[in-house]
Amino acid sequence: MRNIVNISLPAEMVKMIKQEVKKNKYVSVSEFFRALLRNYEEEGKLLAELEAIDKEFDTGKGKILNSLKDLR
Repeated sequence: MRNIVNISLPAEMVKMIKQEVKKNKYVSVSEFFRALLRNYEEEGKLLAELEAIDKEFDTGKGKILNSLKDLR
């Protein structure tokens, strides 16, 4: 089931969004925002993964590689 969400934007933003829709061949303004939200969600997942890796490294579970041979 789809829901409708209305937002209010300044005229300059609307113009920019419409240009992006046309330039990037989005089907509609709605598809532009869906793609934007998918990217936002994916970046959040990536950030969480990087933070987890950073925490592992800080606790001594990481390994510093001197060369690609160290991957073996």
